[in-house]
Amino acid sequence: MTEIYESIQGESTRAGERCVFVRLTGCNLRCTYCDTEYAFYGGRRAPLGAVLDEVLAFDCPLVEVTGGEPLLQAEALPLMARLCDAGRTVLVETSGNRDVSAVDPRVHIIMDLKTPSSGECANNRYENIGHLERKDEVKFVVGSEEDYRWAREKIGEYRLDERCGAVLLSPVFGSIEASDMVAWIVRDKLPVRFQLQMHKFIWAPEERGV
Repeated sequence: MTEIYESIQGESTRAGERCVFVRLTGCNLRCTYCDTEYAFYGGRRAPLGAVLDEVLAFDCPLVEVTGGEPLLQAEALPLMARLCDAGRTVLVETSGNRDVSAVDPRVHIIMDLKTPSSGECANNRYENIGHLERKDEVKFVVGSEEDYRWAREKIGEYRLDERCGAVLLSPVFGSIEASDMVAWIVRDKLPVRFQLQMHKFIWAPEERGV
């Protein structure tokens, strides 16, 4: 466990909503644009019941389990199920490299597909797409026009706009002009939701626990 804190959701279709974040430690990928390297190592051990109690004590209806890569830890699955049992709306943010088939069907999956500039494109687990439903979302983090073209191709190839509730495109913070991305989306009439990482405009990009 790296941290548990309450803030607002900075991304996804839930952006702007109050949310409790459960950040688990460890990740098997090393994306070039990663902004949570501090979650790769360290953390603290905590029993599932204690984590559940800590989260519920915030009295917040929305919870996101994230990382690192949360699905590296087997206990993430029963934690999310028990949070759903407690009446919380639960999101899991995953790299897309781990099998999502065992995630409780009540959980809203927000799954990355890694673009070429991430350095981890070869590790995308495309079979996960078959497990996604309309409640789920797919996210592309775009660092170049090449990334955008790649994302556009995958959206069409897998008909992601029909399978998922939202397809999210985010520019790599500080690496690409947001206005350029918007122009490409409008030009191509791409069926996506453009998003900025809201929390990085409210707090310093390196600030933790926000």
